[in-house]
Amino acid sequence: MTPNPVSSTPILRRTLTWSAFAALALAVIAGGIGMAVAGIDGLWSGLVGVLLAFLFLGITGASILFANRWFGDALYVPIFFAIVLGGWLIKLVLFFVVMVVISGQPWVVPLVLFISLIAGVLVSLVVDVIVLTRMRLPHVSDAELPARSDDDAS
Repeated sequence: MTPNPVSSTPILRRTLTWSAFAALALAVIAGGIGMAVAGIDGLWSGLVGVLLAFLFLGITGASILFANRWFGDALYVPIFFAIVLGGWLIKLVLFFVVMVVISGQPWVVPLVLFISLIAGVLVSLVVDVIVLTRMRLPHVSDAELPARSDDDAS
């Protein structure tokens, strides 16, 4: 592992940070609406929906950031794809397990959980778009140009 930073690292870090703040704001909104609609069960359903959306969407960004630690290594590409694909598979299996476990709970209000989960995904997508459009990233990144020799000066 080398300390060479990948140019996408600041974008991913900012996306995860902004997504965390957006998830907190959305949790307050979803929890409040859930409480107004279905009482304390609605509150918990709204909070869990937003938390699940943030966690499962954050796994991808976090796995890419973790995999970028091997940038510059000869095995960077296989390591990168193994970590990211492994994260996606774990996320998929974990999502189904969590949904099966949660669906049987008496405190779950399915509509509030579903709407807060979808709202969490949409907020995360909006954050991703805002961060990506505001970040400055060269069209050709992580490339090194050859050194200029004295013969090329003429």
